[in-house]
Order: sequence, then C-alpha cells, then structure tokens
Amino acid sequence: MTEAEAQIRTDDAASVAVRATRPDAGDSAPEAPPAATSPAVDNALPEDRYLNRELSWLDFNARVLALAADTSLPLLERAKFLAIFASNLDEFYMVRVAGLKRRDEMGLSVRSADGLSPREQLRRISERTQQIASRHAHVFFNSVRPALADEGILIVNWTELDEAERAQLSSYFHEQVFPVLTPLAVDPAHPFPFVSGLSLNLAITVKHPDDGGQHFARIKVPDNVERFVELARREDNSAVVRFLPMEELIAAFLPVLFPGLEIVEHHAFRITRNADFEVEEDRDEDLLQALERELARRRFGSPVRLEVSDDMTESMLELLLRELDVDPGDVIEVPGLLDLSSLWQIYNQDRPALKDRPFVPATPPAFGERETPKSIFSTLRDGDVLVHHPYDSFSTTVQRFIEQAAADPNVLAIKQTLYRTSGDSPIVNALIDAAAAGKQVVALVEIKARFDEQANIKWARALERAGVHVVYGLIGLKTHCKTCLVVRREGSVIRRYCHIGTGNYNPKTARLYEDIGLLTAAPDIGADLTDLFNSLTGYSRKDSYRNLLVAPQGVRRGIIERIEREIAAHRDGADGRIRVKANALVDEQVIDALYRASQAGVRVEVVVRGICALRPGATGYSDNITVRSILGRFLEHSRIIHFRAIDEFWIGSADMMHRNLDRRVEVMAQVKDPRLTAQMNDVFESAMDPSTRCWELGMDGKWTASPQEGESVRDHQVSLMERHRHP
Repeated sequence: MTEAEAQIRTDDAASVAVRATRPDAGDSAPEAPPAATSPAVDNALPEDRYLNRELSWLDFNARVLALAADTSLPLLERAKFLAIFASNLDEFYMVRVAGLKRRDEMGLSVRSADGLSPREQLRRISERTQQIASRHAHVFFNSVRPALADEGILIVNWTELDEAERAQLSSYFHEQVFPVLTPLAVDPAHPFPFVSGLSLNLAITVKHPDDGGQHFARIKVPDNVERFVELARREDNSAVVRFLPMEELIAAFLPVLFPGLEIVEHHAFRITRNADFEVEEDRDEDLLQALERELARRRFGSPVRLEVSDDMTESMLELLLRELDVDPGDVIEVPGLLDLSSLWQIYNQDRPALKDRPFVPATPPAFGERETPKSIFSTLRDGDVLVHHPYDSFSTTVQRFIEQAAADPNVLAIKQTLYRTSGDSPIVNALIDAAAAGKQVVALVEIKARFDEQANIKWARALERAGVHVVYGLIGLKTHCKTCLVVRREGSVIRRYCHIGTGNYNPKTARLYEDIGLLTAAPDIGADLTDLFNSLTGYSRKDSYRNLLVAPQGVRRGIIERIEREIAAHRDGADGRIRVKANALVDEQVIDALYRASQAGVRVEVVVRGICALRPGATGYSDNITVRSILGRFLEHSRIIHFRAIDEFWIGSADMMHRNLDRRVEVMAQVKDPRLTAQMNDVFESAMDPSTRCWELGMDGKWTASPQEGESVRDHQVSLMERHRHP
C-alpha cells in the first residue's frame, strides 16, 4: 500500500499513506437505500441478500491489521500498517459512527439494507471494534514491538531508564515540554475543560495532604512535539535507538506540575468527536465562507468514542463518561499505548532494510525517456495511451501532459478538475503558469472534499489570484470526476486532448495508489468533456453523452443497462462474464442486477478493496459470483468494469455506492482500443489468478485468506512491478 515513502517528505508521508489505505470511510453519512427501479428478477431475491455496510468496513480494517501481523512483510511496513489501522478507525468513528448516532438520537427508524436499526448497528460496531482494537494492541505489544527491539529500535518505559538518562530527560522536560503544558483542575471554580477530538490526554487524581480531599485534573499531551522522545545513544551500543512515549515522560514529572499534592492515579484517554457535517449550500452565500464556518464548528462536535487505557479505575471512567457525556457503549478499552497512528514516527527511521525495496515507476515508451520526453500531443495523435499508476510514472505522463500544455504556445485553454492534490502541487503550479501565459484556464476545485477542505480552499484562492477561473461545482453535488481537457490550435484545426482517470491529480498519492488513466485525442471524448465542463461551469442540464457515463444521472443507469445487455447476450449463446474492480460495492440496484446476471448463468467476478454488501456464493441467486480483496504495498484504487459478451471496458472515478451515483459528479469512459483493453484484461487476469494472494468473501460474510497454506502463492502487485521493470 505504500511505495517508496522515502521519496515523500516526512511531514506529509503519514497523511498520504493513510489515505492510501482507507476505504473512503469519511465521505458520506449513512443513508437509506434508494428505491429499486431495475427490471423484475427471474427468481425472487431473499431479504437477507445484503451484508451490512459498516461491519464490512470493519472487516476491511481487520484485513489491514492482518498485514501488520504478517511476519513475511518488512518490519517497518508492519508498523506502518498498525498506524494506518488506527487512523482508519479514527475516521470511521468521526463520520460513519457519528452519522448513525445522529440518526439514533433523532429517533429515525430508517434501517440499513440488511435490516438493522441504527441502534443495533451501533451495538454491533462497538463489539467488533473492541475485538479488533484488542487485536491491534496485541499485534503491537507481542509481535511488532519485540521485533523492533531485536532490530535495535526500542520503545521503552520510564522504569527501564538509568539515573543518567532520567537526568537528561529532566532537562529536556523542563526546557522543552513543561512550558507548553497546561494542567487543568476540576472543582467548583474550574469547570471540566473542553477536550479536543483525537488529542491524547492524561486524567489525573490528586490529593491534598492536609484534608485528604481528592480532585480531578487533566493534562493534554502536546501535539506540537514528537509523540516519542528519542533518547541519547548509549556509548556501549550506539546502533540502538530508543524512544520513550511522551505521556510517560509527563507522568514521571506530575509532581512538578502539581507541587505539594499527592498523585493518586493517572491514566491516558482519548476522545473522538463527530466530524460529519454538511455545508448548507445557499446560492446567496459565498461557499468558501460557509465552509470555513462549518470547519470551525467541526472541532466542537459531540463525542462518539472514548478510548481509555485498560488499567483505568472504575471511578475515573465514570467521571469521564459523565463529564464528557459519553455513552458506556462508546468506550473502547485499549491495552497499553493509545493512538498507535503515532508509529509513523518510528516508521520514518532511516532503516531501508526494514522497508519495502524502492520501486521506480516506468515511463511508457510512447512518451519517451524520462530525460528526453516526446511531445505528448504528437503521441496522442498517433493513438490513445493507457497509463497504470504507480507502475507507470505519473510525473512523466499525466503531470507532463499538463505541464507541456501549460508551456505550449499553441494551447488555447486548459480545463481541469481538482478533488485532492498535494501540498506542493506541480499540477496547480502548471495551471498558474498557464494562466500567466495568457491561456484560458478553468479549475473546478472541490472544496468540500472531506478532511482536505482547508488545503483546497488554499489552492482555490491561490489559483484565483493567478487569474485562473475557479469554479466550485454544482450546488448539492461533489465533483469527484478526474478529468482534464486541453484545447490546442494546430494550423487551421482546433484539436482537443483529454485525460480521464480513476485517481486524483496528486503526484504523491500516485506513487501509492493503483490507478488507471486514459490519455486520448479522440474527438468524441473531447466533445463529451467540453459538454461536461460547460455543465459544471454554466447552467447546462445535459445528461447524456457520446462515450461517457456521467453521474448523478447516468452511471448507475448505464451500468445496469449493460448488465442487462450482458444477460441477453449470454442467453443468445455468448459467453457472459462480468468483471468488476472497485473500492466499494454497496449500491443495492447494481448488486441486484449482478444477482440477476448470476441467476442467468453469467459469471461475475468482483475485486473490491474495502466495503462489499454483496453476498456471493448463495444458492439460487449468487451461485456464479465470487468476491475477493487484494491489499498490499499499493492501494488498489482503480475502478474498471468489463462486460465480456458485449465487449466493453469502462474506467472511471465512481464506486458502486449511493453517494457516488446519486450525490456526485462522476465520469466513466469506455476504452475501445484493443491495445489498451488488452492491458486491462491482463490486470484482471492477474488479480483473478487462483494463486494470487488475496482474501475471499464467503456467503456468510466472512473473509478468508487465500490461497491456503501449502499452496503456491503469487503477489499481484509484485508481478505488475516486475512486468514494468522488464516489459
């Protein structure tokens, strides 16, 4: 799931790679399934044909945790997966659980597709979370931490330090930490302090020696210093690096913070707050101002989870539950250290032998060498090119396409969508350069991309200052499509060049995410993108296109129509086969259409990274459906659909989820060139190979590692890396 993180700056490597493994948990609150509008089924489908979306998400994160437990992986990569698991779970609670709690508190009786009420889902989520959180701590303390120690990377306790080391840390504490700490007492004159979401805190009981009265106090572990304090190297073993958790350092000096008082007990705790908010979009209000107002409100969301150390006393826990207004069902007891997302600091140690071997992406021959690039425009006039990241370089393909367009005097206009981009974005810089050169530049910046709002507001304002026409999309919809249109004058002809992809225009995540992109000069796609951008920037209500499916009107409808055509072709004697590669498969209408295909005898093969509500292998309606999940070094992020009998390949930005199909602008494009469809067929064949390491979903909703022990195993991603090293 991560490729060559050493190439990424330390300050944002963690956020990039966490996003690379999260299953998009944070982009939508729970909702009722849309009413079915698909044709009547051949045989009645049972009511229990869907798996629960939220529990499926937790199963995904359990598969991430399985990578951390896999001793065949490099040690620091295992530590990284522990960090990713923790960050994933934070976001799941901030959005998905928060949405369910809001529905439950409002008394809404809308049930999930599998028939569970919000309250029952919350109960099951709490039980499952406690299980995997305990497993998470177990993997760290009993497997990863000892293995790190064997490699000379030790996470130690205060009691393991000698007097000289404690003296050194005393100086560090008084000079660097003590000045930023703020002990907050709780008594009649001091109300219980506000506790920010995801902050690490110490809950402390102190006693007055005179009257024996006990009082509660809270200290926030500062988040502007490293979580792990690196100790000075010992002369007798300078190769060993040791770290002390910051909360242990603070706990050791509590008498300094509460002089004259007895420290009775102290325990770590952490809360997660509701971050699930929607911007009230009003045509009469500036969207940026409305969004900034909502971002300010986010930090004060109600608590949705309380994590406590498992040694916390009952009385202390009762106080926190009362003062923080947390339901006992939202408590997660954690053995040992809280917030293992901080293991990114450990991962960033310069120990290449304990990490994945660096992989250098290839440049497709059509684009020349890295140092001697060809004109992408002349290349695309000769034919379409399909790029497969991270195996194909983003910087020498898609990024170069936009940079060449910005520098080319014959380019008249560039139109670009931006959903998530990087901190130092060469894409944004190229658009700014193009505007400075007098080109017409339009950037559709989705400032409502969850948890990237502040960054996108920043880029939107920078682009506006440079003279770029910045558009924020359509009211009520997020613009999630990945499209770029370049208009170029060539003699007396105006030609359009296009890119349509499955991933964001982000060179950092392009080294982490597996994505597909189509670069083309096909006139029909150029005309379609022109119409699409006119819809996004103007008042057009166009909902049908020549070679594109566009949500919210066209993607679900177009996919179901093609499933029905595949069924009809199979009944007419063709070899019906549908292959789907996606991040999530949740939409009930699409799932029911796949069930009908299975009932008709069409083989359906699904590769899904995260959530899957489809129940495969059930007698009578999904006998012909298999579902597998591939996790590894890179994020499997591309969305590809293949209809074999009708001979159509589609790629795009949309997952089979309500939010994508109903509340976003998404684009899927048909890839027709046999050279390119052969490339995508190879991806499917590798992913579906019986010996490929994966997890397989059973009819009972359980995921099983495959192949079984003793059987031959191949790694899908390693195979693709080798293929691109030696094409």
